[in-house]
Amino acid sequence: MNADRRSSFIGSVGDLLASWSLPHATGRVYGLLLISQAPRSLDSIAAELTLSKGAVSTAVRQLDSWGLARVIPQPGSRRLLVEATGGLASLLEASHARARSLIAALREGEDLVDAGPARERLQDVIGLFAGYVDVGDQLLDTYRRQRGVRGPGRDA
Repeated sequence: MNADRRSSFIGSVGDLLASWSLPHATGRVYGLLLISQAPRSLDSIAAELTLSKGAVSTAVRQLDSWGLARVIPQPGSRRLLVEATGGLASLLEASHARARSLIAALREGEDLVDAGPARERLQDVIGLFAGYVDVGDQLLDTYRRQRGVRGPGRDA
């Protein structure tokens, strides 16, 4: 891939993730990781993207929390390597974990309100997120079956 197209791709991914309220630098790091053949060190990412090592470290933590990247510790060293994860499945799994936590927290509030608009609103929000997780789980199951891939905690 030529340097201009590579830079354009990395910038475009940065723009996309910025539209998801993530820092542009986080998206640029993800773009670079997606097109890297092998895991990258924080130093090599910082050098290629002309970012500070602190900005790269923050970006990697964000990508890891979203399920978009995986950090690989190096035995006997403080050095870390980073690689992009599989994409949609990882992103949905991370999003579902967040949604399940939100659902659990919201359910704790159900007994705080009597019947009426506040209770209905709370139950609507719970239902929305529960539906999102259910549909996403169906999508992931179909995706995995088509590719013969196991899901987390599931048998093949």
